[in-house]
Amino acid sequence: MIFRQLFDPQSSTYSYLLADERTHEAVLIDPVFEQARRDRALIAELGLKLLTTLETHVHADHVTGAWLHKQRLGSRIALSGASGAHGADVALAHGDRVAFGTRYLEARETPGHTSGCMTYVLDDESMAFTGDALLIRGCGRTDFQQGSARTLYRSVHSQIFTLPPSCLLYPGHDYRGLTVTSVDEEHRLNPRLGSGIGEADFTGYMNNLGLPHPKQIDVAVPANLQCGLLAQAPAQSIEPTWAQLTFTFAGIWEIVPQALEEISARVQIVDVREATEFSGPLGHIQGAVLIPLGELAARASDLVREQPVVAVCRSGARSAQACVILQRMGFGDVANLAGGMLRWRGEGFGVEGGR
Repeated sequence: MIFRQLFDPQSSTYSYLLADERTHEAVLIDPVFEQARRDRALIAELGLKLLTTLETHVHADHVTGAWLHKQRLGSRIALSGASGAHGADVALAHGDRVAFGTRYLEARETPGHTSGCMTYVLDDESMAFTGDALLIRGCGRTDFQQGSARTLYRSVHSQIFTLPPSCLLYPGHDYRGLTVTSVDEEHRLNPRLGSGIGEADFTGYMNNLGLPHPKQIDVAVPANLQCGLLAQAPAQSIEPTWAQLTFTFAGIWEIVPQALEEISARVQIVDVREATEFSGPLGHIQGAVLIPLGELAARASDLVREQPVVAVCRSGARSAQACVILQRMGFGDVANLAGGMLRWRGEGFGVEGGR
């Protein structure tokens, strides 16, 4: 099985990508709206087909990327039928299975943090995805969205702690950099829900947390009740229109030689190799401006900010770093020539100089 744990630093949310190695069919748990482009890049680079996005619950701290993935990749949206959300393709009930290739996740109702919480258990019970029902040495709050401390206690003990002790547990969030735990660890060591802590103890603790409401709750909950369908998408979800580009999991926009050749007259081509390479055997693209990578930050004022920039080097490595530098300096439309001059020459596009 292919498995990736992904992180959104703004909301400290984990998303999880699982795929069958043989069929390359995949599911994505708890996608984040602002990370949808990143997630699609990873799915494309791994050659996967996203069948379904799954929500562990209606989130209050971020907007889901489910609707964006459905729009761009044709994936289905699945979440608890008890969540109160509209627009899902699949309303899950306790015991339902969500298949991807020869594998599946079993949906287990674990309400308490919200009324519609689900924990997803892998078919061999080697891992489970608990959302906010059970965190690493903690749990989700129970004071809004029909939450109930008593219900959460019973959910965790009946649906999660009954899994094999070695079952790995992956939470919906972590604020300390922790990534995974296990049933055995949490049953022994969780200070809120662990062994020896009674229901009355837990309920009294949770009812007196006194936490402020999440900062994004007024935006996130209404949007997530519509599976992430927003009236107006934020700028980071809008695709560039100045060229045919591909977004990579490394966070760089790339352009292939043919697409660059078609728009070369309308963009600034910046060659970030050394002068000896610029005039060396590979030659350079007609109209390219030589600014070695080490000089780029100091010479960025030589470029027009309002005009797209394509960075070029020998293989695409240095020019990828050039894109990062330019983006940090406020350049908006920046792309890397995929494969650099080696690919440009290899595909038969013209150069000046060289041999």
